[in-house]
Amino acid sequence: MSSPLSPTPHPADQGIKVVKHGMGFNFVLAIIKGTAGFLGNSYALVADAIESASDVLSSMVVWIGLRTAARPPDEDHPYGHGKAEPVAAVIVSLFLVAASILIAVEAIHNIQTPHPVPQSWTLWVIVAVIIGKEVVFRYVMSTATAIDSTAVKGEAQHHRADAITSVAAFIGIAIALWGGEDYASADDWAALLASSFVAWNAYNVFRPAFKELMDEAQPKELVDEVVSIAMTVNGVEAIEKCFVRKMGFDYFVDIHVEVDGMRTVTEGHDIAHRVKDAIMAAKPAVYDVLTHIEPYPHHHQL
Repeated sequence: MSSPLSPTPHPADQGIKVVKHGMGFNFVLAIIKGTAGFLGNSYALVADAIESASDVLSSMVVWIGLRTAARPPDEDHPYGHGKAEPVAAVIVSLFLVAASILIAVEAIHNIQTPHPVPQSWTLWVIVAVIIGKEVVFRYVMSTATAIDSTAVKGEAQHHRADAITSVAAFIGIAIALWGGEDYASADDWAALLASSFVAWNAYNVFRPAFKELMDEAQPKELVDEVVSIAMTVNGVEAIEKCFVRKMGFDYFVDIHVEVDGMRTVTEGHDIAHRVKDAIMAAKPAVYDVLTHIEPYPHHHQL
C-alpha cells in the first residue's frame, strides 16, 4: 500500500528506468558484437552491432519523449504533452528503417566481395546475445504493458528485433562454417535477411504510434467499460454517445449523458460531475472527462 512517503511512481518514471537499463545493455552489446564481428570475420555480427548501436540512439529519443510526455499541461498545451510519447515511437521507427537500409546495403556489398569464413567462436558470442536480448525484451515489455506506453513497447520490440537479427546471424555463420569457403557469403545473406526483419519491426513500431497520433478510436471494450461506469450513477437514464482518446499515458473521455428532461440545470450539472468522478475513480488512467447533458428521452425533444 502506498503512503505519502512512498508515492506510486509516475508511468513515465517507470518507463525511463527500463529504457536506461536497456540503453546501457545495448551500448555494451554494440561494442561486444562489433569487436567480435570484426575480429571473427562476420558481417552478420557487425550488422547486429549496428542494430544495437541504433537501439542506443533510439533509446535516447524514447527517454526524451517520456520526460516530455510526463510534463503537466500548460498554457500552450492545455491537454498536456502526452503526444510526445507516440512521436518518440515514430522517430524510433525511422531509426529502425535507417538501420535496416544500412545493413542491407553493406550485406549486398559483402555478398559481391570474397572474404574469409567467420571464426567458429563467434557462434558462442551470438548465443549469449540472443539469450540476453530475449531476457531484456521480456523485462521491457512487461513494464511497457503495465504503463500502457506506445514508446516503451516500441523499445521492447527493438530488443526483440535485435534478438531476431542475432538468430539470423547464428544461422548464417553456422552455414558458412559447415560449408567452408564456398558458403562464406551465407553470413552476408543472413545479414540481408536480418535487415528485412528490422524493417518489419519498424512498421510494427510505427503503426500503433501513428494510430495514437491520429486519435484512432480506442478498443470497444474500454469504451463499453466507461459507459457501464457512467450508467451506475444515480440520475443517468441513458448514454447517447461516448468517445475515448489516448494522450501519452492518459485517456480523455467525451460522453453525452441523458437525464430526465424535467430536471433543473443545477441537478443536471450535479449528475455530470458525479459521472466524471465515477469514471475517474474507477479508471485512474483517465485524466479528464467532458460530460455533456442531454434531455431524456432524447428523441422526443424538438
